[in-house]
Amino acid sequence: MKNILVATDFSNNAYCALFYAAKLLGSQKCTFYLLNVFDELTPLSDKKIQLFAGKQRLEKLQAESEEKLTSTRHRIVLDTGNTLHDFKILSKKGLLAKNIIQTVAEKQIDLVVMGNKGLTEAADVFFGSNTIRVIDQIKSCPVLTIPGEMDFKPPKQIAFITDFKKGCTKKSLAPLLYFVSLAQAGVRVMHITEEDLLSTEQESHRKLLELSLKEVDHSFHWMQAFDDKAKVIQAFLKKEKIDLYAMANHKHKLFERLLREPVIKDISMYADIPFLVLPTND
Repeated sequence: MKNILVATDFSNNAYCALFYAAKLLGSQKCTFYLLNVFDELTPLSDKKIQLFAGKQRLEKLQAESEEKLTSTRHRIVLDTGNTLHDFKILSKKGLLAKNIIQTVAEKQIDLVVMGNKGLTEAADVFFGSNTIRVIDQIKSCPVLTIPGEMDFKPPKQIAFITDFKKGCTKKSLAPLLYFVSLAQAGVRVMHITEEDLLSTEQESHRKLLELSLKEVDHSFHWMQAFDDKAKVIQAFLKKEKIDLYAMANHKHKLFERLLREPVIKDISMYADIPFLVLPTND
């Protein structure tokens, strides 16, 4: 991974996401693009100019965005001191998801990093609405979401959650395998069982996954769907002392069903575990 896009709204959560990504990729030569997006509704720090409208207000917002991005770049350089990393700033007007998608294409981004909630999003939302929107619309690269204001911990146990109803090729698993290799981590595959036996298609997908993981430490775990799936996942992550968990973003499959479950809106469930969303060709 050479080009990393980190979205920031200058909250502590956003900075922690940047710091986590920089530490995770500490041994790799990377360019980090720090992106801040603003629009007419973005509040200004100087209350005296809040009433400015139109072009003048946008110019003030642009200047403030660039100033804070520059400050963030100085801070991360001082905090990490990593000469392998280059940090560039991007200040853009418009919608966050749209600007992220455009930047992914323009800068050939390999990974998008976000905090899972920001300055203006309620604490009872599992993913911030912006994060949900980005995950839903980005299909070409993985998205890594970082919770709360957590300290960096190298991921030694990584979970991959699946129902085997869609297959995962080595290409779609590549971002996961990259982090596994980087951290010399083990992979714990969690399957939520909704049936007594896997179908022929599910078994085929399981074997394909096993083949893709043959060169890394891995194990398969069957978890009965005795409760809503989010709680089952929570129990598994806690039991296995998981440091990072991943899912493939298949349309109309487990990932989308999980997002519809009301319990997924409880931020306390995954308050301290980074989440990697893998792109698929669905």
